Order: sequence, then C-alpha cells, then structure tokens
Amino acid sequence: MAEIKELRPPLSNESLRDLKIGDKVSITGVVYSARDAAHKRLVELIERGEDLPFDVSGQIIYYVGPTPAKPGYAVGSAGPTTSSRMDSYAPLLIEKGLKGMIGKGPRSEGVKQAMREHGAVYLAAVGGAGAMISKSIVKSEVIAYPELGAEAIRRMEVRGFPAIVAIDMLGNDLYQQGKEAYRVGA
Repeated sequence: MAEIKELRPPLSNESLRDLKIGDKVSITGVVYSARDAAHKRLVELIERGEDLPFDVSGQIIYYVGPTPAKPGYAVGSAGPTTSSRMDSYAPLLIEKGLKGMIGKGPRSEGVKQAMREHGAVYLAAVGGAGAMISKSIVKSEVIAYPELGAEAIRRMEVRGFPAIVAIDMLGNDLYQQGKEAYRVGA
C-alpha cells in the first residue's frame, strides 16, 4: 500500500520538494475555499495594491462551493470545482506565495509555469465524493465576500483531507502523463 504523506499548512518549498505526481496526501490544518468569482476579486485587490482578506503565503486554496451544513457538520457536500475556471487568476496568487491548490481536472500551461517558477503543487480531490470529503472539514467560517453565498471565501479547518498530487512543483502533470501512458503504440 502506498504511503500517505502528511501536509500541514502553511507550506514551504521544503515541505513540497519530495511530493511527486500520484502521491496520496492527507491535509490537516487550515485551507481556504475560493472559486472563480472570489479569485477575480482577489486579483483585483492585488492589482490595486490592496490587502487580501487572508495572507496567501504558504496556503492552500480549495476550489469548492460547499452546500449548506446539516446539523452537526461544518459544511454540506464539498466536492471540488473544475480548476481550469481559476487558471487566469492562479498565476498571480502563486507569485504572491500560494503553495497549493485543490480541485479537479487539468491546468493550463500558464499555471504550471507559475508553479515551477515559484514552487507550488496542484492536488486533485475526487469529483463526486463531496459528501465524503466534507467529513474531513471540521470547522468553516466565511471570512470574505458573504454576498457570494456558496462561493464566499471560507477559512476551513481540515483533518485528514484526502487528495492526490496531480502536478508537482517541477511541473510533472499526472493528467498529461496518464493520457500518454494509454496512447496506442506507447
């Protein structure tokens, strides 16, 4: 059975250096939720030279808009959003110190280039497993843009959040290598 590597934000290049595509990780600590509407606002703040609602340095952003919580839970279903929707915003956040992103699906070359230059990883969460994933979120509070509803930025405390390294800090891409492994004649 493959070893599960522990990640505890805030992250550093040192904590990410040994992660390789396909590695299973378990995250414990604080992650932030943000989707495309929130990302647009974050980038606008950076471009105006204003402070962000949280310091992205060393942090992980989970691309999620959780459903309302049932009694006794921090959030409802919390499955990943398609990450390419954040691709036009992610490079600037990575440049500002963002070290991890969690979502589903492939990323653009611009995001991968920023990850290589500044040291960041992209983690895949399993789409369709939102109810299971939500059990690893033990606390959630809206910290910015409550008017966005499910897409507001949340500070979420997680324990044992499961993910897979989809793109490592060297730019190796599990989505790309996976396709190449199954090409006819490969």
